[in-house]
Amino acid sequence: MLSNALIGLREGLEAALVVSILVAFLVRSERRAALPWVWAGVAVAVALSVGVGALLTFGTQSMSFEAQEAFGGSMSIVAVGFVTWMIFWMRRTARALSGELRDKLAQALEIGSWAVVLMAFLAVGREGLETAVFFWAAAQAAGETTQPLIGFLIGIAVAVALAYLIYRGAVRINMAKFFKVTGVLLIFVAAGILAYGVHDLQEAAILPGLHTLAFDISEAVPLDSWYGTLLKGIFNLSPQTTVLEATVWVLYVGIVLTLFLLPIRTRRATTTAAPA
Repeated sequence: MLSNALIGLREGLEAALVVSILVAFLVRSERRAALPWVWAGVAVAVALSVGVGALLTFGTQSMSFEAQEAFGGSMSIVAVGFVTWMIFWMRRTARALSGELRDKLAQALEIGSWAVVLMAFLAVGREGLETAVFFWAAAQAAGETTQPLIGFLIGIAVAVALAYLIYRGAVRINMAKFFKVTGVLLIFVAAGILAYGVHDLQEAAILPGLHTLAFDISEAVPLDSWYGTLLKGIFNLSPQTTVLEATVWVLYVGIVLTLFLLPIRTRRATTTAAPA
């Protein structure tokens, strides 16, 4: 529940902020007539995201065990790729995001209503598709329980409430710090999903080493204990972790976290004096 609440909060706040930026631009520029087109694009994006999530959930039920494991493992790796790209993209463009969205919406308004719908759809749809795939992978890693969905919905609800309060000026959040902290936490969540994906591929006999364990702590850390549940929820810790799972987890966290925490390089214009 905890990791999925984080996914819902982070991804939901990104999408909600995109919508609030578009709405605020139209309201402040006295172009309220275009609001229904923005909401139409948002509705289509949300419907597509829900449809993708449903397809991933119910489309695999008729597969064989090996096929389900192969598909689940592959999609988990794809989801990790999505969220990794998203984390670095938001880190790089967060400060300029508002201006870019306003410029694109202004251009769409000059073209026509269909362009406004398309622009809103693309702006929100990207976040929605990433969220659908990443949530599905996280839910698969958690097992057959409703807790991932509950946590995800809680995160979405908090994100929408925060975005509304920010839009109304009731609260102020340091977005740079927020995205940095949630980015670090999501890296650990993504590492667990990546390890789970590798385990699925081992179950499908695509990758070797299913019975070569790095450690077995099932007796020391029962999954039904509170600390076992916490470790499973945050790090997707498997009590019986293979060498390959542990290797990819350590490599992913070590490389991605290091790159994420490096300071952002900014280009500075330099002038050179002409020789006398």
